Amino acid sequence: MAMSPDPVRGPSFAVPGARQSALSGNGLAVASMLAWAAGFPAAEILLQTWPPVALLAARLMLAVAVMIPIWLWIDGADAVLRARWAHAMRVGGFGLGLGMFLIILAQKLTDPVTVAIIASCAPLIATLLELAAGTRRLRWNFALGVAVSIIGGLIATSAVAPAQLGLGALCAIASTALFCWASMATARDFPDLSQTGRTTITLIGGTFMAGALFYLSSVLGFEVWPSSPIDPQQAGMLAIYAVISLGLSQVLFIASIGRLGVALASFHINVAPFYVMLIMVVLGSEWNWTRALGAGVVALAVVLAQDRPARRVAYGVSSARPKTKNCPPDQTPTCPARSVAMSTRR
Repeated sequence: MAMSPDPVRGPSFAVPGARQSALSGNGLAVASMLAWAAGFPAAEILLQTWPPVALLAARLMLAVAVMIPIWLWIDGADAVLRARWAHAMRVGGFGLGLGMFLIILAQKLTDPVTVAIIASCAPLIATLLELAAGTRRLRWNFALGVAVSIIGGLIATSAVAPAQLGLGALCAIASTALFCWASMATARDFPDLSQTGRTTITLIGGTFMAGALFYLSSVLGFEVWPSSPIDPQQAGMLAIYAVISLGLSQVLFIASIGRLGVALASFHINVAPFYVMLIMVVLGSEWNWTRALGAGVVALAVVLAQDRPARRVAYGVSSARPKTKNCPPDQTPTCPARSVAMSTRR
């Protein structure tokens, strides 16, 4: 079923509606990060009895099972059949499937707040990818925001004993890098699909990778099945972890990119530690002031890194006068030569 306006690129907002577009884009990004953050406490419960590879496979399978009918309804069967399936298998398999396995493993080795804070380096990695591709010139406020974000992450992770970092932190960093690459490819390489279609087709690729990892782990003799029967609590946590924290969060984030642009939307990832910590406190965890300070510094970095949101509000729209010769470095959506970069969370 076709939709108009295009749900990927967002509607062609008139200039008077630019501010409303920015507000809606930020709202979508906040909703996306809240949905993503809800998955960390859910995973903490599930990992008590689920091996990481089994949890990865179950999460992706459930998310895909829910999203495929929605994708068919939005884009129609013809668009699904014409999609770039081979490329989606590569992007989803390595970027999402392997990336998700590494982040689950990282949480198994550390804790949910630590993983969320390390994942806040996603804007830094996305910026490096854009610089390498020649699609971004670094502004001073953006560079300052990235630096402050790193400082905030270091402050927050100092609350964890060094023995808990090491391999777990490396897995989280590698996972974040894979997510950035996969999200850049997803946003750039599937322009004819809705945000739901983009998310679903790459998640299907991730599901195949999860199945391969599950089979390989089983052959090598690793534990691949939950250690206890699945009860209603685990089923509910899995639904949150798969449908809300993965499927819904990714769709919302792609929608926010359509209104804000990639770099600005990606900085909302750095606020996720706030949401994770608040959820964990509600569930009974103790408040940690060192982590709170680190998260506060990260939030400051988000503010510092804003690229004049009143001027950069939606794909193809700017409240400033259009420029035809040179595309400003902070106006990614208004320049046809600039590629679309990253998404998540993830």
